[in-house]
Amino acid sequence: MKNLLDILRWSEEYFKKYSFYKPRLEAEKVISHVLSIDRILLYAEYDRPLVDCERMKIKRYILQMIKKKIGFDELLRKEKIQNKKLKDHKIISDIDRNEIGKNYRKEFLELLTKSIVYLKKYESKEAKLDVEHIFSHILKVSRMDMTLNFERKITEEEKKIIRKMLVEIGRKKRPLQYVLGFEEFYGYKFYVDESVLIPRPETELLVEKCIKLMDKTEEPKILDIGSGSGAISISLGRELPKSMVLGVDISEKALEVANKNKIENNATNVKFMRSDMLKDIEYKKFNLIVSNPPYIPDYEYEVLEEKVLKYEPKLALTAPDNGLYFYEEISKNAPNHLIKNGYLAFEIGYNQGKAVKKIMEKNDFLNIEVYYDYAGHERIVVGKLNN
Repeated sequence: MKNLLDILRWSEEYFKKYSFYKPRLEAEKVISHVLSIDRILLYAEYDRPLVDCERMKIKRYILQMIKKKIGFDELLRKEKIQNKKLKDHKIISDIDRNEIGKNYRKEFLELLTKSIVYLKKYESKEAKLDVEHIFSHILKVSRMDMTLNFERKITEEEKKIIRKMLVEIGRKKRPLQYVLGFEEFYGYKFYVDESVLIPRPETELLVEKCIKLMDKTEEPKILDIGSGSGAISISLGRELPKSMVLGVDISEKALEVANKNKIENNATNVKFMRSDMLKDIEYKKFNLIVSNPPYIPDYEYEVLEEKVLKYEPKLALTAPDNGLYFYEEISKNAPNHLIKNGYLAFEIGYNQGKAVKKIMEKNDFLNIEVYYDYAGHERIVVGKLNN
C-alpha cells in the first residue's frame, strides 16, 4: 500500500469486514484526518505516496475503532476528552515536579532525535518509525503516549538496551522485528527469530480470503503447508473458532516458534507437526489447504534487501523451477487430501499468477481466480477441486 488510493481501498475493506456503517465514509474520515487533507480533496491526490508513519497512524486508528466498535467521530471525541483529562491531571499532580519533568522530557527528546540521526546515518529507510518502536517497547509505553506525555527519567539500563538495539538495526542491518522479537499480524502478536520469515502485511489478504472461503462451513478442517511462525494457522484458528487447523513445516526450529506462538495466542484448535509438504499427512478430508510457500527464483534472491539476505532463512524464500517448484508439488498431491469441492489457496509472487493457475488446472482444480494486493500485484490464487 504505497499511495493514498491503495490505503483508502484497504481501509474500506477492513471496515466492511467488521460491518461498519458506511465503510467508505469512515475510511475517508480517518485518512483525511491523518493527512490533514479535506475529505473532498482525497481523490484529487489519489496517487500521493504515503510514508510509513502515516500508514501506521491510519492503521492504529482503524484498530482502535474496531476494538471499541465506534465510528471515527466518536473516537476523536473520546480522544479529546481523554487528552483533556490527562492534561488536567498533569496540571494538578505535577505542579511541584514541573521543572524536573521538563528536564526529563528534554533528555528524552534529545535521545530520541539522536537515535533517529544514528539510523539515518546507516541509511535506514524507516529510521523514525524504528526508533519509536524501540523506545515504546523498552520504555513500556504506547507510541502516542510516549511522544505526547513521556516525562520520566530513562534509566541507564534502558539506555544500554536501546543503544544495543540501534546498533543491531543500524550497523548490523538486522530487521526491527528480529531485534524486538515479535511482529503483529492480523491483530495478533507473533514471536519471531531468524528461523522463520517475518510475517508480511500482504499475507493478511490470504488469511482474509481463507476466512471468507470457510465462513459458511460449520467445522472446517484446514491444512497450512509451510507454516513458519504459525501466523496463518493461528490467525485462521482464532478467527474460525470451530475450525481444526493443522500447520506443517519441515523445519524443527520453525515448529518450535510456531508452538510458542500457539500458546501465546491461546490457539487451542491449532496443531503443528513436522512434514515435508504433504508426505507425512494421513488425513484425507480437509476443506481447505493453504500455503505461502517459498516462491522467489534464485536469480531474484541476490537482489533482495541486505537485511533479508543476511537474516531471513533462505530455505523459506527461494524455490527451484523459476520459483514454481512448491506450487507443482502441492497442487499435484493436494487432491488426495481434500474433500469434494475442497479449496486450495496460495500466496504467489508478483508475476506468477498465470503460471500457478495453469499448474492448478493441470491437477484438476476449477474456478481458479487470481487476486491482487493493494499495490496492484498478483498475490493470491484460489481454486476448487473438481472431483
